[in-house]
Amino acid sequence: MDQSIVEKLKTMLGVRVEKVEEHEGQLLVYVPKGQAARAIGSGGAVVRSAELVLNKKLAIKEL
Repeated sequence: MDQSIVEKLKTMLGVRVEKVEEHEGQLLVYVPKGQAARAIGSGGAVVRSAELVLNKKLAIKEL
């Protein structure tokens, strides 16, 4: 995974990113337990804006 994408995700999502995997054209972003709601944002706004910047679909998972 490109390190610049991981750094952008950390900045945009506002939570610690444990790991990022690419799976079937989307990025699986693993965040600490209890932080998924913050990473997703109100109504999915944070994830949607990150998808637009990175031009990739995101899926947020908790570890």
